[in-house]
Amino acid sequence: MAEQVDVVVIGLGVGGEEVAGRLAAAGLSVVGVEAGLVGGECPYWGCVPTKMMVRAAGMVADVRRAETIAGPASIEPDWSLVATRIRAEATDTWDDQVAVDRFVGKGGTFVRGRAKITGRGEVTVGDQVFTVRRGIVVATGTVPSVPPIPGLAELPYWTNRGAVQAEQPPTSLVVIGGGAIGVEFAQVFSRFGTTVTLVEAADRLLPGEEPEAGRLLTEVLGAEGIDVRTGTSVARVDHDGTSFTVALGDRDVVVADRVLVATGRRAALGDLGLEAYDLAADTPALEADDRLRAAAGLWAVGDLTGRGAFTHVAMYQADIVVRDILGQDGPAASYHAVPRVTFSDPEVGSVGLTEEQARAAGLAVRIGFSQVPSSARGWMHKVGNEGIIKLVEDADRGILVGATSVGPHGGEVLGALAVAVHARVPVVQLRSMIYAYPTFHRGIEDALRNLHPTGD
Repeated sequence: MAEQVDVVVIGLGVGGEEVAGRLAAAGLSVVGVEAGLVGGECPYWGCVPTKMMVRAAGMVADVRRAETIAGPASIEPDWSLVATRIRAEATDTWDDQVAVDRFVGKGGTFVRGRAKITGRGEVTVGDQVFTVRRGIVVATGTVPSVPPIPGLAELPYWTNRGAVQAEQPPTSLVVIGGGAIGVEFAQVFSRFGTTVTLVEAADRLLPGEEPEAGRLLTEVLGAEGIDVRTGTSVARVDHDGTSFTVALGDRDVVVADRVLVATGRRAALGDLGLEAYDLAADTPALEADDRLRAAAGLWAVGDLTGRGAFTHVAMYQADIVVRDILGQDGPAASYHAVPRVTFSDPEVGSVGLTEEQARAAGLAVRIGFSQVPSSARGWMHKVGNEGIIKLVEDADRGILVGATSVGPHGGEVLGALAVAVHARVPVVQLRSMIYAYPTFHRGIEDALRNLHPTGD
């Protein structure tokens, strides 16, 4: 016999856990279903452990750069410290009991298993059937998207999970994919002594970001000893039981201990039962309106909505869904100023539209550009100071619609730019602001001063 509850949340990643926990704490009867670990990708294989890796690799780089401005220094990188911290501090050795207890403590009912929507307002998990009074929330996230490279499918390649769980850095590594995940891992492992080849099919790294950012990263990573191959495809991958042989489209061959596939992520919706709501199961994303409603009584949260595979977007959407289910007022979803950061060194922070996207949208575009090394703070920083600030203005409205900050503190400078894009602050007001000297934020002032119709 089916059990009737108020809400079933399918998938307890960061967004789903937030929705389920808040609704339970509000007094609703909530069933949270998770086949993997409560908390999802971010705390176990994504944001949290990878930034621990980035932090450690950054310290290695800083010590090696110290001689230039502070005096001779040396370091012997020890990956065991990183691996131990990830196990002990970040993941509890990939155990989610604390997260489960947190949700149950708020009044929720936790079910471990794979859920399927078996009718409108009905969810089945194993031999348990739940019917809902208010609705179903789908928050099943995404999985790595693995390209159909000949030979790859059956091989023991890494995705982000294998890389995060590594007990030791490999001697050599081929990273397939030059997006944020690939770039971060390539730099981390290189700084811990791995010989890294980074392969990207597009003509630049971070192909979804401004081309200037990708070109700058290529130069920096190359100077650090990473073999960056852009505009290069992978023709085949083989494994002899010991090492991988990666045949590239330019007929070159790279042999490595490990291969990391970092070619994006995709929603896995095929077995969810969306047909019960007359929704296509083979869609690349579950479309939802500005209240995150995918259908009457069905909400979608997080990566599977196609609004960016970011924890902060999932949490933003979770707040809207909670308010909608509880009948509370509040702003609808808006994605014109989604910020994002690639935690490379230098960091790449972006918000809103790129120049290419703005032009494709038919906007009258003006571009502002400044170089971090030529700024006062960049000059003082001296080493590790590579960076740029690029602004994209809608000249007809006189507001910023996009911005990119690359530099030692690119993500921090992004904060001011994100507020400007989100609030649609007139450029004339931004020009009249006082920017603290000698912070990197003064690069914004320089870029505003240089606004002109082309990016030349």
